[in-house]
Amino acid sequence: MNPLKWCIVGVALLAAQTQAADFKFGFINTERVYREAALTIAIQNKLDKEFSGRRGDLKKMETRARDLESKLAKNGLSSDERKRSERELAALDRDYRAKTREFSEDFTQRRNEEFASIQERANRAIKQIAEREHYDLILQEAVYVDPKFDLTAKVLKELEK
Repeated sequence: MNPLKWCIVGVALLAAQTQAADFKFGFINTERVYREAALTIAIQNKLDKEFSGRRGDLKKMETRARDLESKLAKNGLSSDERKRSERELAALDRDYRAKTREFSEDFTQRRNEEFASIQERANRAIKQIAEREHYDLILQEAVYVDPKFDLTAKVLKELEK
């Protein structure tokens, strides 16, 4: 290779090294944001309050089913009483399953709605940090990231504002 080519390769390597040194990278652990943000805790409390009545109704149904099962386990019931209790237990079981499925679907939908707002706020906070501190790249998903690149605490602090 002639000296001119070596000089060009050297300049290219130096330029690449300089650009790499100026590259600012960060990482956000979204699971941690969802787990630790005060907003998340407030939303969880809100959902618990919103769904507590229905959760209480399901608990009452569970208690009634246990009572019926205990009653049926006893030997001294007349055949009419046994049939009536078995029908009630079967109806209660069907109703419980339907209400549990409905509760679960409604809770999941509300939770997703609420967490979408957290995700939106977190993304705004991440963009503000990126612009303010001149980041070139911020990732939210990775198999491994060196802790020195973790910006999660900054995002949590930004969400507290």
